[in-house]
Amino acid sequence: MKKSFFAMAAILGLAVTGCSSDDNNNNNNDDNKSSFELKVDDLKGEIKDGVVTLDPTKTYTLTGGLVVKGGATLVIPAGTVIKSSATALSTSLYIAVERNAKININGTAAKPVIMTSGKASPTESDWGGLIIAGNGKVNTGDNGTSEVGGLSYGGNNNADSSGNINFLKISYTGSKFSATKEYNGVSFFGVGSGTVVSDIYTYESGDDGIEFFGGAVNATNLVIENSYDDSLDFADGWQGTATNVYIKGVTKAGVEGSNNEKNPKDGLPMTSAKLVNFSIIKGGALFKADEKAINYKDGGGKQSYTNLYVADDMPKELVKLSADAGVTANIAAGLFTIANYTFGAQITETTGPTLSGTTTGAVGAGAGVELPTWANWTK
Repeated sequence: MKKSFFAMAAILGLAVTGCSSDDNNNNNNDDNKSSFELKVDDLKGEIKDGVVTLDPTKTYTLTGGLVVKGGATLVIPAGTVIKSSATALSTSLYIAVERNAKININGTAAKPVIMTSGKASPTESDWGGLIIAGNGKVNTGDNGTSEVGGLSYGGNNNADSSGNINFLKISYTGSKFSATKEYNGVSFFGVGSGTVVSDIYTYESGDDGIEFFGGAVNATNLVIENSYDDSLDFADGWQGTATNVYIKGVTKAGVEGSNNEKNPKDGLPMTSAKLVNFSIIKGGALFKADEKAINYKDGGGKQSYTNLYVADDMPKELVKLSADAGVTANIAAGLFTIANYTFGAQITETTGPTLSGTTTGAVGAGAGVELPTWANWTK
């Protein structure tokens, strides 16, 4: 009997060992199980179904494009770290979320989700970035293709949800195919207002920090530092609100706002952006802000700023204005407004927006030139 008992125990032990999780083959085991093969040191491929949840105790290596297909969900828990491959082609490294798919980035202030370069000496453009496509309205058409990632986007549902992004640090993004085709830190293509976006920190993006292409997603608590094109960019009929935005390290424009590049005056729906509590600081000598604090271009659309702080180090011209008929018409119609503002003393040219309200004491995102307290988690 003893021999039989020990033999059975040994067999049972082998069976349990055989069922233990393999760090490099970690599929979910629940009602929403996915067929995706999750590999910690080789994170890439298409998540076609179910829910894939990353393990926050692991550091993942992104070795190619990771695409969440329509109907699937990627969950990234608080404290998860994803690093791009140190050797793969930089333009091949990105995370993309298709229309009808979801990404849930569930960071916290104490444990943000981190997406960064895996190189020993990281720099801007080491990898692509995060791209999200939705079914929101876009004034360039219902079925556009994102300039990077090749995702279809746009539709008729401005309330669409692509999931949530909370407490994300994303750095060293913006790899380039060409001078006109580049990744941003985070790109929203036709993303709807059902998507929750708060507390994003972008750092050292080779192109824009954050960009909205149409849709109606709203965003709060954004820190955009050291972007080598524009810091915050929106276009193509974006109908959203950005609240509490701290921008520092401005290469071109602190904010670039457009309506439609090919149809600036008549592209519909017209961009309608509400921009609340903004701080714009040029940064060190490396940064020139040569397209000013605000670049109002390609029709510009409706842009309303409330509580805008522009630091002393910015150029004397507050706004760069393009010469298209849409810009001229929308400024004449009073669609470009700034209420309650503090501008550095050297800013002597404010042509373009209609200015109103308090002219001193506006602290922008919360503390003037200093990092706001709500952004202390980014340190």
